[in-house]
Amino acid sequence: MRGSPGGRGRRAAALVRSGSRILLLPPPPGSGLRSIVRRAPRFAAPPPGPARSSCAPCPAMRLSSRGRGCCAAGGRERGPPPPPPRSPFVHKLRPSALQKAKIAFMTLTLFPIRLFFAAFMMLLAWPFAFIASMGSAERELERPLSWWRKVVDFLLKAIMRTMWFAGGFHWINVKGRQALPAEAAILTLAPHSSYFDAIPVTMTMASIVMKAESKDIPVWGTLIKYIRPVFVSRSDQDSRRKTVEEIKRRAQSDGKWPQIMIFPEGTCTNRSCLITFKPGAFIPGVPVQPVVLRYPNKLDTITWTWQGPGALEILWLTLCQFHNFVEIEFLPVYIPSEEEKKNPSLYANNVRSVMAEALGVSVTDYTFEDCQLALAEGQLRLPSNTCLLEFAKLVRSLGLKPEKLEKDLDRYSESAKKKKEKRVSLKEFAAYLEVPISDTLENMFALFVENEDGVIDLREYVTALSVVCRPSKTLETIQLAFKMYESQNGTIIENNLACILKTALGVSDLNVTDLFKAIDAEEKGKITYDDFYRYTEMYPDFAEEYLYHDQMEAENCLKTSLPAPNGFCTDFSPENADDKKNPLQKKLN
Repeated sequence: MRGSPGGRGRRAAALVRSGSRILLLPPPPGSGLRSIVRRAPRFAAPPPGPARSSCAPCPAMRLSSRGRGCCAAGGRERGPPPPPPRSPFVHKLRPSALQKAKIAFMTLTLFPIRLFFAAFMMLLAWPFAFIASMGSAERELERPLSWWRKVVDFLLKAIMRTMWFAGGFHWINVKGRQALPAEAAILTLAPHSSYFDAIPVTMTMASIVMKAESKDIPVWGTLIKYIRPVFVSRSDQDSRRKTVEEIKRRAQSDGKWPQIMIFPEGTCTNRSCLITFKPGAFIPGVPVQPVVLRYPNKLDTITWTWQGPGALEILWLTLCQFHNFVEIEFLPVYIPSEEEKKNPSLYANNVRSVMAEALGVSVTDYTFEDCQLALAEGQLRLPSNTCLLEFAKLVRSLGLKPEKLEKDLDRYSESAKKKKEKRVSLKEFAAYLEVPISDTLENMFALFVENEDGVIDLREYVTALSVVCRPSKTLETIQLAFKMYESQNGTIIENNLACILKTALGVSDLNVTDLFKAIDAEEKGKITYDDFYRYTEMYPDFAEEYLYHDQMEAENCLKTSLPAPNGFCTDFSPENADDKKNPLQKKLN
């Protein structure tokens, strides 16, 4: 039967036998969120190895003994899967006592000198960039460089290289050969982890894709305009379409325009993996040259993620390092097949696989939208091992847009409330969502299957969907869940609260006993939403005390020494260009 656990297991085993790359995704083992596996797309080169972990699995992450281990080639069972990889959008800097002493010494001695000299070199570059960027840019660029522009180009490269030298980047290790514009009109750089990723831009003076607001930055905006970037507004969908058209026009100009340097991840990560590449850079269907960046420093002060040290702190800490290592590797030009030219998402995935292999890291389907979900401000923040990022990915893969589903949440919740504890099958779940049964739907369904009977509780799905649709509106999600779980007198018991909060956080093994007792001051054994709301008003930091303590202990097990990566290259991919043919995901039972 299509949706049976056994059927999924057989298909997954067939994937292993076929030699396809399988990535085990180990979501927390509770609240119905189960381990699933992902088959990588077609690779143009051998796929990178699996994600690594530097610590043993946490006790809370163990799978049950009822056959949920991953079958290795040959049919033998493996042990429990590794713990979930850390969030690619979080960077935690933990300097040792010696490193702290070194930073303190450098702050009082070398830091002010470096800061002054770097600022001076940028100011020195400004008049050259200003003069050279005057006039008709398009007519000038489509001709061979005049002698005076070659001189300006050389001077600006020398000035910017001196600026980086002043910042501690004494040696920049370059591997491989940069292709000529006629060989590869587009350079794709990854991983994108910091504003220091501007180093290869200033070395090559290639055009880049930038937020439109960047051109208004004093001094820096003039330097940006000199390299003739493609400006895009993230909030303007029409601007994104025009940006892709402009990239396509330049890329197909037979080398008349300078190369375009693009960070296809669209946002910064911590370099622990490569997140989903946006297809915008691959829509033209022309050859691209992958370029990988490495910062092999003992203390990673380079990385600027959405959650971690701020921009000024990163600048201060980096200038306080005696030497900063950076490595730029130009990989061979990637020439797309006819199939890849027709499918930009396939093209993007295959280029990403080549770059991941060169870096020795894994790939993940996290996207910029997942970053927004993971770091949304609210009374409940998602922990790094949440399964809701995977759930959000599946929602989008079904063609359902969270921003448009929000208005239907009440209708979904009313339908789920009528069923109460009655669980539904895959066929009923498809009818409930009004979508056909597909592999993607099976994967979403599998996330909520708790037992081997192959049925789920719709209330859990609606609660998870509410978080994805409005991640910063925590209390609205809790109120919606209360309405679905409450009895006729409007109350819920401790088990109901545990299920609500585990689903809302996308975790398991969440102990809510102390929280429930704190809310239930009269010891009735049941609470209402009004009780919960009043308690959160009195103690707005209740989650830190009652919910995140256990999660922090689990996350401490996941600490690694891998370097981590936020940045200046915006996402310009049209909204409808998202990958609708994502690699299939399967659950192993």
